Amino acid sequence: MPAKPPKPTPAATRAGKALPGSAASRRAAATAPFCSARCRDVDLNRWLSGRYVIPGKETTAEDAE
Repeated sequence: MPAKPPKPTPAATRAGKALPGSAASRRAAATAPFCSARCRDVDLNRWLSGRYVIPGKETTAEDAE
């Protein structure tokens, strides 16, 4: 008698992407575009601590008026 193929798990993936409606799909949507919640939080901390800066020209008192 041939062996039965394994049953897919709830977090089964197809072609490296989470199946729609699966727990993995919901986690991916919650952390997009990051790979995980931890990566999202690390990135936010870098922005809030000033490690990431968007360059721009210096403002002068004349520009403020």
